[in-house]
Amino acid sequence: MARRYVVARRRTGFGDCIWSLAAAWQYAKRTGRILVIDWTGSCYTRDSETNAFTQFFNPIDEIAGVPVILAGGGENLRLPGPFFPEWWNGHWGEKRGDQQVLFERDQLRRLFATGQDCAAATVICDACLMWGCDEWAENVIFDELDVVERIRDKISAYRRDNFDGCKVIGVHIRHGNGEDIQDHWPYWAEPERLMRLVEGKMRSERLRVESEMVKYFLSTDSIFVLNSIVRVFPGVMYTEKEYRRLGAGPLHCPQLGPAGGEAALVDMYLLAMCDVLIRVPPTSAFSRMAYLRVPRVFECDLRDSTGFRLA
Repeated sequence: MARRYVVARRRTGFGDCIWSLAAAWQYAKRTGRILVIDWTGSCYTRDSETNAFTQFFNPIDEIAGVPVILAGGGENLRLPGPFFPEWWNGHWGEKRGDQQVLFERDQLRRLFATGQDCAAATVICDACLMWGCDEWAENVIFDELDVVERIRDKISAYRRDNFDGCKVIGVHIRHGNGEDIQDHWPYWAEPERLMRLVEGKMRSERLRVESEMVKYFLSTDSIFVLNSIVRVFPGVMYTEKEYRRLGAGPLHCPQLGPAGGEAALVDMYLLAMCDVLIRVPPTSAFSRMAYLRVPRVFECDLRDSTGFRLA
């Protein structure tokens, strides 16, 4: 029988990359295909040839029964056609417009929702596939991916030095810092009001947690957010990382490169080790692992008088 493939191609932040990988993996699992992970051209690398997956995660050749190939570039694999989505037949290597990417996203989501196979020999997932799989598939991916030793050591050391013996309230605030934040924008229509709601929720959860030792851990992509929270909660914990100037764009960018990717994974895994999670906005993929792992999660809901609801 001819080999068939699902290609997970992403170059965006790790939240999107990993969630979209979970969607591609679940489809490969259902249809008996080989999963190809191709994160070349990533915002976390400084060249277009390196597969970012291999820089941040240990090599892997199988995920829960699905064979895995870690690619350099899709063209080098000589993947067989026909392809799905159909655009890839005859257009490989060409630049796609935003509307084409969104069209492919919708095509892939519809295909995955059916649970059925398709006639294409190779399915190419090069679009954001958040909510494109079941939660159990996301958990499989989070369980199977293994960050490289230098990152694992940083996570372990920070947890040992700051989390042990405490109850930790994790706070993830995705700002965007000037990028097109798409579905996130309603949450930032009134930034000062949002920050007051977050501060109120942090205080109320501090009173609820039954422990003498309670700490806050903040993860954000914005120096504005960091400074705002530190002014009100001087003892808040956060990892040392480089921020871009106000309005200069997201942290997942070539300017920060590998250091930015490493800092992102450290924060992502630490958030998942907290006892409580306060999450703004709930549409951010970055705190998805924490959402699935933390026992008590609050998501921003501007329709609620407190600004938050229990997930």
